[in-house]
Amino acid sequence: MSHGVRRTRQSPQDIEARRQKEASKIQEYLDLYNDVMSKKTAKEWSQEAFDLTTQLLRANPEIYTIWNYRRDILTNGVFTSKTPNEINHILASELQLTLSALRQHPKVYWIWNHRRWCLENTPNGPGTDESGEPGTPNDPLGWKRSNWAKELAVCEKMLDADARNFHAWSYRRYVVASSPDPRPLPSELAYSLKKIESNFSNFSAWHQRSKILPALWEGGERSEQEVKDQELELVKQAFYTDPNDQSAWLYHRWLIGPGSNASLLEQEIAVIQELLDIEPDSKWCIEAIVHYKRLLLRHKVQDADKLKSECAEGLRALARVDSQRRRRYEELGS
Repeated sequence: MSHGVRRTRQSPQDIEARRQKEASKIQEYLDLYNDVMSKKTAKEWSQEAFDLTTQLLRANPEIYTIWNYRRDILTNGVFTSKTPNEINHILASELQLTLSALRQHPKVYWIWNHRRWCLENTPNGPGTDESGEPGTPNDPLGWKRSNWAKELAVCEKMLDADARNFHAWSYRRYVVASSPDPRPLPSELAYSLKKIESNFSNFSAWHQRSKILPALWEGGERSEQEVKDQELELVKQAFYTDPNDQSAWLYHRWLIGPGSNASLLEQEIAVIQELLDIEPDSKWCIEAIVHYKRLLLRHKVQDADKLKSECAEGLRALARVDSQRRRRYEELGS
């Protein structure tokens, strides 16, 4: 019995039949792979070669060489006899192919890369308006707008399936930065907050904020100090929710930066100390306090002996609660 299902005893004949069937499938795959690779070596850009890459990539989408060959076939063969409208339709099919592949293999770099290539090679054309009818002919970015507009929805589907898929987050940043109709950064900030509030342990969502906020500050849309105060309050909530999750602690370290603001360092050390009083064995609390006190040493020369002593005590505590890294803490304290 396994999970309540009775196992059926297989006869030697059944086992051999299954082995032969599996061997046959493996041989079919190897024959297909060798056929495609021979056509690649011969620089064959035919429709037949293109169709064979489709079969192979559906069987195994992790072979980046075949994705590269597929793009070569398109640019050197298929596209050469097609109109811009036909090329746009082919690229739409490619986007659908990659979407199907991503549902089964959401963390394969080469699938995401091929999707980028399709978007970047969409030809100029009229596209469609909101009703689905042909768009304004004098809009040269019509097809591009239409294809790029769908990408955020794709990202959201992938992130709904796995909110911590860093491939999807990276691709989302690419879409936001490259779309002909840029998405407002505050909207992206709100989206990352939604994901964080759903799960404070979402490192990719915290990382997304670290990419968006500097752009808002540089553009003068938000005050850096005001935003940092709000972010520190948000990250404090994450600390208290799960002090042993590293995601919020790493984001907090990004907010503090190189420690040029002594009063901010003292403020945050006090905040973390309050949590440490409640969670005395929290590795991340102790490590953060040690790190920030070491930064504070640059500003508080008169308190150097006291701070060094407190850092040494913290490192000893870390060696106790995180014994697997004991040698590291001993080295830091030497």
